[in-house]
Amino acid sequence: MISMIDFQGYVNTVQLHAPDGIPSGYPFDIACLRNFDKLSFHPKVTYLIGENGMGKSTLLEAIAVALGFNAEGGSKNFNFNTQPSHSILYNYLRISKGVHRMKDGFFLRGESFYNVASEIDERDKEGGGGGRIIDSYGGKSLHHQSHGESFWSLFMHRFGGSGLYILDEPESALSVTRQMAMLAQMDKLVNKKSQFIIATHSPIVLAYPDATIYQMTTEGIHQVKYKETDTYRLYKGFLDNPEQMTSILLS
Repeated sequence: MISMIDFQGYVNTVQLHAPDGIPSGYPFDIACLRNFDKLSFHPKVTYLIGENGMGKSTLLEAIAVALGFNAEGGSKNFNFNTQPSHSILYNYLRISKGVHRMKDGFFLRGESFYNVASEIDERDKEGGGGGRIIDSYGGKSLHHQSHGESFWSLFMHRFGGSGLYILDEPESALSVTRQMAMLAQMDKLVNKKSQFIIATHSPIVLAYPDATIYQMTTEGIHQVKYKETDTYRLYKGFLDNPEQMTSILLS
């Protein structure tokens, strides 16, 4: 039995590895992805944050694909390809894994979660001798729920613990109260020896205590504390004085 004190996570580091040199073109024309050396993952929760275009989702996707997850999302048992769009970055990553083997895992990519839902319905329609896949997601087709409800079904039913969960902007479908509830659910899973890697714009999702936070800018990738992040400072500045901020923005 592994204690939480001994648990060191399922992935430890990711490093850019291009012995023949960095190729030209996408995605290496993104400054962050061309210049970063090595990132270390917290055994519990690691965040990637930054403005659009900094490469958060591209890096997260490459990490997921390099670890064997389907590029459009899902568990490692999913292998479908609706529209090839992932970059070649995963070919240039060297990932150091921990000594413990994960029992579960999932890559949530918000923009293609619809395709994951369709794949589940199609597999269940075809059958195959086992139980229905959708029963692991709460028993109701994800297409028969709102976007937010389908995301929440994933969190509450599919994520079982002892796993690696890679989430790309999960807040995109969740209300503020659900984002708060997500933190509580994450903590339950962390206490079941789970590890999270999350790209987010949400100061709520970003608030898990003692997590590692990497802020991606045109100058590179830097580790920051929660209250030092642009995400926290901008939201706090607005909410502390919305009248003044609105006046400035609309003037």
